[in-house]
Amino acid sequence: MSKSNDELPRLDLSRLGTGVTTFSRAHERDKGEACAVCLEHHEHPIPVQLTIDGSYNEKRMLSWFPVTEEMRRAWRDLTDATEEGACGLAFLLILDLTEYTILNRSWKGTGFDYWLDNKDTGLYAGARLEVSGILSGDNSKVNRRVNEKLNQTDVSDNIRIPAYVVVVEFSRPLVKVVLKQ
Repeated sequence: MSKSNDELPRLDLSRLGTGVTTFSRAHERDKGEACAVCLEHHEHPIPVQLTIDGSYNEKRMLSWFPVTEEMRRAWRDLTDATEEGACGLAFLLILDLTEYTILNRSWKGTGFDYWLDNKDTGLYAGARLEVSGILSGDNSKVNRRVNEKLNQTDVSDNIRIPAYVVVVEFSRPLVKVVLKQ
């Protein structure tokens, strides 16, 4: 029996900018703005049902703040908005679905975007996170991107910690989260 939208857990982009990561609040807020611009681009109502697929099969009601003209100007390049917005949504989902928190940005050549830290033990670099965004695409495009990103993380498999690949598709909206052990 599926839950009604009123019964679904909530995920709110306005949490970005409140210190939910180790990054500056401005950095978090920017990612939240980018995500909101992408969602508004597809004329989604606030809130909208978000489907989470892959290693997790869940739904959330996703809400955000109204998009202003200043935000639209800042995120006019929807390619940049898609990538940065996907990161913001990935941050919230990692915090919501896993035992990890976002620790540090990774560097070029590691095959992933962010280092994750275990919330309970404080285990430094407990997992890896690779994120990608798609403004509009079908299931085959999402699955292709997930496979590309899983292969991309191979370069750092020698550190022997899990990797999460998160691909956000904004037109539905859908997020595919895949855990690679």
